[in-house]
Amino acid sequence: MTNKLYPKGKEKLLSGQISLTGDTIKLALVDLADYTYSDTHEFISDVPTAGRESAVALTGKTVTNGVFSATNPTFPAVTGDPAEAIVIYKDTGTESTSPLLCYIDNAGLMSVTPNGNDIPVLIDTNGIFSI
Repeated sequence: MTNKLYPKGKEKLLSGQISLTGDTIKLALVDLADYTYSDTHEFISDVPTAGRESAVALTGKTVTNGVFSATNPTFPAVTGDPAEAIVIYKDTGTESTSPLLCYIDNAGLMSVTPNGNDIPVLIDTNGIFSI
């Protein structure tokens, strides 16, 4: 797999239903033993609860020249199963209406085993994704 935008998330971004800088945008650590990416997935409820290890809201969000970026987030005191991917979604407060935006697994190179410590995430200097 590789990093990609969810098709329905792209549709919502391009039709103005999502404001990357104004809405609550979250990252969730994902255990790939419990979740498999699909282009048909639309909401965070499509990612089984057992597959989500932790979620954190992005801060310092920017959109410049079509590139979405944010301040480096930290997942606090993470426990649970190993996480091999991250999903980014708009949090509406209801899982069945919180649209998935982006799936990141860095071509299978990402993996972290939670041990109760914080897990920092370094945002690439080229941003999170571009449209």
